[in-house]
Amino acid sequence: MPTKTDLSQLDQLKTFTTVVADTGDFKSIEKFKPQDATTNPSLIYKAVQMEAYQGLFEQAISRGKATGQSGQALLNSIIDQLLVLFGKEILNIIPGRVSTEVDARLSFDTEATAQKAREIIALFEQEGISRERILIKIASTWEGICAAEQLQKEGINCNLTLLFSQAQAIACAQAGVKLISPFVGRIYDWYVKSTGKEYKGAEDPGVQSVQGIYNYYKKFGHETEIMGASFRNTGQILELAGSDLLTISPALLEELHSTQSPVECKLTPEAAKASAVEKVDMDEKTFRWMLNEDAMGTEKLAEGIRLFSVDIEKLEKQIQEAL
Repeated sequence: MPTKTDLSQLDQLKTFTTVVADTGDFKSIEKFKPQDATTNPSLIYKAVQMEAYQGLFEQAISRGKATGQSGQALLNSIIDQLLVLFGKEILNIIPGRVSTEVDARLSFDTEATAQKAREIIALFEQEGISRERILIKIASTWEGICAAEQLQKEGINCNLTLLFSQAQAIACAQAGVKLISPFVGRIYDWYVKSTGKEYKGAEDPGVQSVQGIYNYYKKFGHETEIMGASFRNTGQILELAGSDLLTISPALLEELHSTQSPVECKLTPEAAKASAVEKVDMDEKTFRWMLNEDAMGTEKLAEGIRLFSVDIEKLEKQIQEAL
């Protein structure tokens, strides 16, 4: 049996945490053998710029045209087909689940978000893929969390994304959401910019945010899975060894794969249960107040929705040009 130091950091990490690949470029992940994969509008937009994925892009356009729709409805249909085609290809590589994102422009519309999720699930099921293998990604606004609560009751599992604060995490847990994606790197970015300081290891505010959520969930018995996301370096990843899941870009997967230093489990349910975190009874007023009091959470949520919306619009422009 190899000792820990004979194993790559990636293989060691997999003994503590489910490793997820964060990319639309599914050809780049096969060698890392992740359990799950996540996509978002920015990653899909980047992928369709590559020659390797032009076939999928053309197939999505062809399928969209076959619906007989026009205008915005046609663009929406082609984007949905694109998400599903990429998701299907990724599911041919991984054994677990793929996360597919709802249009960020619906982030403040509960019913429209829920309806779009149902449409995406129906398209996957038409491809012979069961809903158990899909996580619908929804922005962690109050409206998004309400949509996810509704969808979970229908057997549609959700991944609540653009999550930057304890308020969002607690509301998701109370709503019975399947999984959340706290954005470590974007929290780190905000603090570096606002303080002018660099943060490493356990001092990293993004790492601390996920540790706090982990402690809260494990202490109070919430079953919602925690998947740290948006990493800037492997140090952030290794500080969260023990989290339920971690979604990692191909570049950082490669770095972990080619490094053999020892990896320690940093997060444990036992330590979480002994933490001093206090229970919050979350309702809409409490959620909005707590988020309002968190300048970083408020700013990064709004910015994240804007950035994802911009990339959807770029994708729409590319489709219009192809049409």
